[in-house]
Amino acid sequence: MIIKEFYLKQPSDYFLDYAKRYTDLPVLVMLEGEEGARHAGRYLRASDLIDNLGQENNPEWKTIGLNSNGELVSPLGSIGYRWGEKGKWNLEQKNGTTGADIDLTLTLKDSNETCIVGFDYFGHVSHPHFTSVPGEAIQQKTVPCKTITLADGSTAIVATVFDLTVANLGVDNGVGGEHVTDDYDDASVPGTPAWQEVITGLSRERVIQVAREFAENAHKTHGKSMIIIGAGMNHWYHLDMNYRGVINMLMLCGCIGKSGGGWAHYVGQEKLRPQTGWLPLAFALDWHRPPRHMNGTSFFYNHSSQWRHETISAHEILSPLVDKKFFPEHMLDYNIQAERAGWLPSAPQLNRNPLTIAAKAKESGKGVEEYVVDSLEDGSLRFACESPDNPANFPRNMFIWRSNLLGSSGKGHEYMLHYFLGTKTACSIKKMQKVTCNQKKSIG
Repeated sequence: MIIKEFYLKQPSDYFLDYAKRYTDLPVLVMLEGEEGARHAGRYLRASDLIDNLGQENNPEWKTIGLNSNGELVSPLGSIGYRWGEKGKWNLEQKNGTTGADIDLTLTLKDSNETCIVGFDYFGHVSHPHFTSVPGEAIQQKTVPCKTITLADGSTAIVATVFDLTVANLGVDNGVGGEHVTDDYDDASVPGTPAWQEVITGLSRERVIQVAREFAENAHKTHGKSMIIIGAGMNHWYHLDMNYRGVINMLMLCGCIGKSGGGWAHYVGQEKLRPQTGWLPLAFALDWHRPPRHMNGTSFFYNHSSQWRHETISAHEILSPLVDKKFFPEHMLDYNIQAERAGWLPSAPQLNRNPLTIAAKAKESGKGVEEYVVDSLEDGSLRFACESPDNPANFPRNMFIWRSNLLGSSGKGHEYMLHYFLGTKTACSIKKMQKVTCNQKKSIG
């Protein structure tokens, strides 16, 4: 509703300006695959273009947009500007190469090019506990696009995040095609108020009313609309999707960073003050930055042996756009892959004490880095995540805030009672590709 009424039908000048300056909606995305089987890939980067588009510093980390004059530009503020150069970290509508003012393009409709792009759809899957709405698993939709030349002389087809978002939500963007509509009452198109009513039971009229009033207020006050959320939705499986919906709504309405608007989360803020003093000590920030802070969900999934009882296969929630044979089924395998690649901080990280490793490296006459790499390659050193229930890989210290962990907030409370405290026995093991499972469970 917000995109249709405030971006396409009667565009809000404030929303458009905010979206161009502070969101990735104008950023270009490369479309992968051949005609009839295309899907959204990764962001277009400066490193993809001739001479890195004039960017010598971190060009592979700098996103690209299309200026209103038709020129490809790298706007200030992407992560590539964070390191290696000063004064360019702020989100500004300026050309990162020349410093000139730019006006990024949200849609490529004026390019007069379109292509068919596939979008995954999960709402059609029948389930005994959830309502489904029939539809194709891959929804082929028409998206405005543009053909560009890459550094190696080949061509690529790109689309803006905005145009892909419009198509994904089933909004008719005026370029035709299937699986889009201009009718709020069309329940057959995923994304409409009528479609969500079938699944959630919330009336389409109420959804339209709330969205329209929220956006109208944000339009008139330049972002002074606010969403206040407590802890409730944090306890549901699709919390991440809920949060993405919230943040998208706020960004579309220009509310983030505005006094009197944005997102007010009234649970968890009390932890910030003690964390301010604890963080420098726990992560030795006087020696090394940034801190490698492991997320709690992965930590307790590993160390309370919840992975032993996993019943969901990753293939059940994998996008139909990808080939399942390239993806493992068990959730823990994804954590292990992310930790090994350095994407996901982990604790403990290795199956030996880091202080001992440093001493062994010195004895061998090698630098620590060389010693660790060699040891990982010959198998004498392993990542702790690969065998999480081996006592050698147990965490040794835990800072508990107000005992909430065991009382209420621990994700997988029953597993903590079983494996942390040893209150009872159960074991249901799924097949994993990367993890070493000790058949004799470590309990208590």
